[in-house]
Amino acid sequence: MAGTKTYIAKPGEVAEKWFVVDASDKVVGRLASDIAMILMGKHRPTYTPHVLTGDCVIVINAEKVVFTGKKWSQKEYSWFTGYTRQRRESAESRLASHPDQILREAVRRMLPKNKLAFKMLQRLKVYTGTEHPHQAQLPEAKELGAK
Repeated sequence: MAGTKTYIAKPGEVAEKWFVVDASDKVVGRLASDIAMILMGKHRPTYTPHVLTGDCVIVINAEKVVFTGKKWSQKEYSWFTGYTRQRRESAESRLASHPDQILREAVRRMLPKNKLAFKMLQRLKVYTGTEHPHQAQLPEAKELGAK
């Protein structure tokens, strides 16, 4: 059978690009799903599931993200500390203490649950404010999380 061969990317073969995303007034879930797609590399025609083919994403103004509905007061983040109870925190208090963690956790949960996801998440840089230290990578602006 002489058909066309399926292209499979090899590690280090795909050149990575850098994108800057402004999170001002963007809905967390919509923005996180778009960022996860870029980190995985699904926006490329050369996507290969077992190879890191995604790009790097810099998110600025992470403290200005929004939730729909009453999620600021009703959404709870919980984690286990090793003691006999779980810690809980509302999205409102998480925004006050660690505003970058809201978006980072949303993206982390949308990535595949494997060892490659840890490397993908390392390519996500989240900053509060408009400044970031990655000018040397020449990132290009990208509009994500649109309705």
